[in-house]
Parts: sequence; C-alpha cells; structure tokens
Amino acid sequence: MDGYSVQPGTPGVEDYQRLRVAAGLSPKTLEQATAGLPNTWYGVTVVHAGSIVGMGRIIGDGGTAFQIVDIALEPAHHRRGLGKAIMAALVEHLNTHAPEGAYVSLIADGDARHLYAKYGFEPVMPASIGMAARVTRPACHSKKGASPKTDSLNSL
Repeated sequence: MDGYSVQPGTPGVEDYQRLRVAAGLSPKTLEQATAGLPNTWYGVTVVHAGSIVGMGRIIGDGGTAFQIVDIALEPAHHRRGLGKAIMAALVEHLNTHAPEGAYVSLIADGDARHLYAKYGFEPVMPASIGMAARVTRPACHSKKGASPKTDSLNSL
C-alpha cells in the first residue's frame, strides 16, 4: 500500500458521485448524495497522491442494525490490497464501537463475496433473501391515497 492511506471520513459529494460511477455502481444524483452522506455512521476514504481514489461507508441506526455500503475503488488502483484495507477499517470500527450483537449486513456483487467472507460475512439464504426496490414517482399525483411505486433494481 505504498503511497496510499486509508483515512476515517466520508468523501465529499463530488468524490462520492465520481467513485460510484468509476467502480461500476449506480450513479447518484446531487440531491441523493447531499441528503445521504451526512447520515454516514462511519466511513473511510483511500487517498493517493492527494486524491480520493476509494471509499467505504457504514450506515445504520447506531444500535441494532448497520449496513456496509459504497465500497468503491477506482479501477486503476485495484489489486493493491485496498479493498481489504477498506473492509478491515470498517469492520474494526464496528467491532470497537457498535453494540455487541448488532446486525451488520451488506450486498455482495459478484466475486466481492469472497472478500467479504474474509471478514466473517456469510450468505443468509435460505433463511433470508436480499430484496430491493427503487422509489419512483407516480405519473399523476391527483389520486387520493396514492403511494410511491417501486421497481426492481439491477444495482443499488
């Protein structure tokens, strides 16, 4: 990890948006990022040559449930142990600051499950199945009692 440092903190909105896209995650709007980032329970950034090239965050209620999200690294910095460093920092913080017995979850895309398994994460099926939906706005807001619809997700 020569020349890299993993630092506590949440990336700024522009770095967050850039890193998500660079890592192949779904893009987030300015509005989404601005509202969501301040709700980070704990986060880390990876800095190289003065630029943020990676990140990871934990969100949750601070007591019973936490979720590891936004693990993202610019492709030019892969294969240097940085994903492991991000996960190690997040898991260390959870083990030190989260209440014993708190539930920690994440969604593993593809081969990332092998990295997460090294930190104690296991598939929850068949007892549970991960599910997701994306909020969409109804075309007409005039219907009484209308609620937002949801549709399937390809990637959070």
